[in-house]
Amino acid sequence: MDTLEYLTKEVQKFCEDRDWDQFHGPKDLAIGLSTESNELLDLFRFKSEEQMGEMMDRDTARERISEELADVLFFLLRFSQMYEFDLKDSLLAKIEKNGEKYPVDKVKGKNLKYTELKTTTE
Repeated sequence: MDTLEYLTKEVQKFCEDRDWDQFHGPKDLAIGLSTESNELLDLFRFKSEEQMGEMMDRDTARERISEELADVLFFLLRFSQMYEFDLKDSLLAKIEKNGEKYPVDKVKGKNLKYTELKTTTE
């Protein structure tokens, strides 16, 4: 069993043991994913690059960041499990699609959105 499958089954068991399927509709899980992502973002709000670098060196800050990352992953895995999305296939397909939108020869070292590439490379 690969790591992603193992983690998904752990999340499923955790939720089913608590009879939470009834609360995990797509909207609720999407809200949970967004909420947890925003809690991660909030850790960095109003921080300078230097302050964020310092956070990465402090165990207490890293623990808080790690917990928020875990919460995001939990909701992502739960959504994919409940509604039968294969995250591995989804990610690989998205990487391929983005590879077409962001060809290396046009984007290397640039952080432009694909719609901006068309106007800057013509």
